[in-house]
Amino acid sequence: MIDESILGTFGIKSFRGNQERIIEHVLSGNNALVLMPTGMGKSICYQIPSLVFDGTCIVISPLIALMKDQVDSLVAKGIAATYINSSLNRITRMDRYERLKAGGYKIVYVSPERFQKKEFLDAIQSIPISLLAIDEAHCISQWGHDFRPDYSKIKWFRKLLKHPPTIALTATASLRVQNDIIEQIGLPKEEIQIFDDGLFRPNLQLTVNECFDVETKYKLVFEILQSKKGVSIVYFSLIQELENFSRWLDTKRFPHLVYHGKRSNQDRSSTLSKFIKSENAVLLATNAFGMGVDKANVRNVIHFQIPGSIEAYYQEIGRAGRDGKDSFCHLFYTEDDLAIQMDFIDWQNPELPYLKKLYQLLVQKQNELSALDYGTIQSFMTYKNKSDHRVQTALNLLSRVSLISGDLEQGTLQLEQDWDDGLFSKEELEMKKKESGKRLYQMLQYTKTKDCRRKFIHLYFDSPFTSCGNCDVCLGMDPN
Repeated sequence: MIDESILGTFGIKSFRGNQERIIEHVLSGNNALVLMPTGMGKSICYQIPSLVFDGTCIVISPLIALMKDQVDSLVAKGIAATYINSSLNRITRMDRYERLKAGGYKIVYVSPERFQKKEFLDAIQSIPISLLAIDEAHCISQWGHDFRPDYSKIKWFRKLLKHPPTIALTATASLRVQNDIIEQIGLPKEEIQIFDDGLFRPNLQLTVNECFDVETKYKLVFEILQSKKGVSIVYFSLIQELENFSRWLDTKRFPHLVYHGKRSNQDRSSTLSKFIKSENAVLLATNAFGMGVDKANVRNVIHFQIPGSIEAYYQEIGRAGRDGKDSFCHLFYTEDDLAIQMDFIDWQNPELPYLKKLYQLLVQKQNELSALDYGTIQSFMTYKNKSDHRVQTALNLLSRVSLISGDLEQGTLQLEQDWDDGLFSKEELEMKKKESGKRLYQMLQYTKTKDCRRKFIHLYFDSPFTSCGNCDVCLGMDPN
């Protein structure tokens, strides 16, 4: 039995889905891969065991911008928790390292690149690590929709931590991605149990509208925003399109919030705070918004353009209706949306000659690396083509094979070894690009299906399907 005082700390009166089974499994010292819909309480599955175990739980998360919110929530409950990432100044980081060394934290959130820092490695060597939690675990797999190269070192991280019990958590993973996650963690299949809590909440209504032009989209989306009560999120693939729609809403004197990666940290933080507190906000956002944001009363999630994959779409619509009340997920698209996503695929999958050219540029500029930024490197690599955004992905790939280390934005980028053609597989790079193309094709097929939309998504994720009754196809709705 789980101690009732710990349940009281989290305000839990009853568990949802497999939560209790997962927690008891982890408390017995076992490993787990948890598949659970967004908003269903994945974090509890490692937070409760971390309070029961002696020692410190390390949580690896890609969500630097949201670690503070997660930690603030734990600290408010009286739990000794912190985060350590590049957003902190050196003095604050060193203070937290000292407290970590002294065993002063039960839960510590870190980004995966923290394992490259000597001070962090020194701090964790001297304390017992009770549990390793890997949040957004689909980032481990190169076949997942949001692969992060630093996550590919999880097996090494576990070895550094002396192989503690491990729990990996995600909302989205096909069988192929599940198997890859387990392989990358470095555990035999028989030593990790998969807990699958299914995909959908029945309160989400799914609809798709095919539009012939952008003006039609503007009109239809605006009608929804005017007629639907409650909080709404409108997702855009391009910042430029988001800003255009924002200006259009301004001409209608329609209040709204804006969130994307080119806004300052202070602006994004302020926008997030307003959104969380609001009962009827309309937020225009790119996919930079959402991971880790827990707001129960989002009534509408609208996609202004077709997403790049079923995984991305599923994760984003999962932000609607977490309170169990009826909520609506509208997808609008035109044929032009596909061209946008195909550009994204090119940017996210740089070819071998591009990688080599980038490395050679860094060699030429090695005495100036601390002064470089993405824009400067991009100008050297693409000349007048400012819409080419391969640099960030390419730098991540160079880092993954240890050709470079450090962080460009922090001014710590440095060369580590000479170029070797054998470090990259041309076939593997091409295969990954083809996989991205297949995911986009599946997303397009979803918009075209004449069958139940929920059924389509369940089949995509190799998940058992029972019933729907809450999509435009099943309801016989006129899409336009």
